[in-house]
Amino acid sequence: MFELRRLRLLHELALRGTLAAVAEALSFSPSTISQQLAQLERDAGVPLLAPDGRRVRLTEHGAALAAYAARALAEDEKIRAELESLRPGWAPVRVAVLQTAARALVPAALTLLSARAPDVRVEVAEVPPEDGLFELSARGFDLVIAEQYPGHTREHRSGLAREIVGSDPVRLASRDAVPGLAALRDRPWVMEPRGTAAREWAMQQCRAVGFEPDVRFELADLTAHVQLIAAGHAVGMLPDLLWAGQPPAVHLTDLPGSPVREIFTAVRRSEAERPSIRRVREALADAFASRPVL
Repeated sequence: MFELRRLRLLHELALRGTLAAVAEALSFSPSTISQQLAQLERDAGVPLLAPDGRRVRLTEHGAALAAYAARALAEDEKIRAELESLRPGWAPVRVAVLQTAARALVPAALTLLSARAPDVRVEVAEVPPEDGLFELSARGFDLVIAEQYPGHTREHRSGLAREIVGSDPVRLASRDAVPGLAALRDRPWVMEPRGTAAREWAMQQCRAVGFEPDVRFELADLTAHVQLIAAGHAVGMLPDLLWAGQPPAVHLTDLPGSPVREIFTAVRRSEAERPSIRRVREALADAFASRPVL
């Protein structure tokens, strides 16, 4: 009989690639991870890991058992979801959220939940969507609020289920009124860090009208974008959700084609019917629907 706790370690190694990454994610020492996987190997009676330089890799047997581990963990979650229907709120809903949703949706959703399902405990961490969706697969979170931009669909990870929350306009932001995007080819820009969907999409918008933006400021915090733009040091592209119902602190101009980003929630399919997760998703959708619109 395989112990589920050890199976999860093998599953984590298959996802994260190194013992050090598994140890960091689960707050264990690398030696503890190694000892537990060695015991799992003894339980299996076949080699699960093989040296690969200074790292280890899964053997053919290890990969097969890791795939089984993923199924076993999913079945465990399904059973726990059924049990929760008898005891609501027995476990927290761990939510990874992007910054704008943390400002504009989470407070309103929590207010709705406090009236509808006071026993549901929600734990929230601000995490970039790229990281949040990976950690959702790795069971670091139970629900992720993420976004995707036109023409930049995010990777569909196996075992995850998405629900669209709504569409959020993205506009050109500047201190003063401007005639349009093409007029800003010689201005300094503030954008999100390289590798993010928001950065890649914003770059493509500039290139589509014929220029390469001069990105002088690379910041993940959108409130810092606002301050730089309001002070006249940069221009940028900002989503409406950032304002959380407050008057914009900068001048907003529609981008060509009036693009919108798509806000969605994602959960593991094995937990999609867990009562507390359904309630959180419903509250987020209702909070979005009732938000003030510019």
